[in-house]
Amino acid sequence: MKRRTLIVAVAILSIIGILVGCGKEASKEEEVTLKVGLNGSGVPIWEFVKEKAKEEGINLELIEFADYVRPNMALADGDIDLNAFQTVSYFDSFIEERNIDLVPIATTLIAPMGFYSEKIKDISEVPNNAKIALPQEATNMGRALLLAEQAGLITLEEGFDGNGDLSSITENPKNIEFVPVVAAQTPRVLPDVTASIINNGVAVEAGFIPVQDAIFIEDDNAAPYINIIAVRGDEKDKEEFQKIVEIFQTEEVANHIKEVFNDSLIPTFVPLEQIGW
Repeated sequence: MKRRTLIVAVAILSIIGILVGCGKEASKEEEVTLKVGLNGSGVPIWEFVKEKAKEEGINLELIEFADYVRPNMALADGDIDLNAFQTVSYFDSFIEERNIDLVPIATTLIAPMGFYSEKIKDISEVPNNAKIALPQEATNMGRALLLAEQAGLITLEEGFDGNGDLSSITENPKNIEFVPVVAAQTPRVLPDVTASIINNGVAVEAGFIPVQDAIFIEDDNAAPYINIIAVRGDEKDKEEFQKIVEIFQTEEVANHIKEVFNDSLIPTFVPLEQIGW
């Protein structure tokens, strides 16, 4: 009798072990892993998002790229699941030029471009015949010209959308000489010019805190320069992607961005319609 009871007990324990094992396997299967393409500056943000996503059963694998071409091509080729490194202006131009089916699913932040100077303390002090350096790359130059117009220094041709060069200036009442230089050099020429228009990342690398040191800076209304999360077009409605959007667009993540980057990046969670999508 005792032997039969023992056999039954062992059998029951074996069944329980199998069920527990199956439960663990099921849990593992339920966890989703997503590969996220980033550049270096985005990693501290997404490390924080990764912690929050894990609580929702989503494992984020962060893939860092050193350039601005491969993250989109890797996404289009299926090597990663989403990316978060670019402005919507750059994204729109890229997918049109390459004819690839990628779409944004969320807005994230603005890395504001600004005017910096060693000679003046306010944009209103720009004198006649001033020299102002700006990045020479096409997308950067158009953005810089829009900022100069916003600052009241110039007028651009009607309908200027950020794609264009110095020939797009229609009015230049102070006879400003704009000096195009490689973006990375814009801080280095500060001793030689009245002011320099510098990209956010370049300014931070040069030791500036943009929101404190710029004499004039973009605000969160600069829609073409809002950064996005992008995915393949046929996967935009996937539940796990929408969960990542929910996690990113929280006050907790916004506060983390402000703290880590000394308020130099502006969390910007606006509807896709506001960026033309």
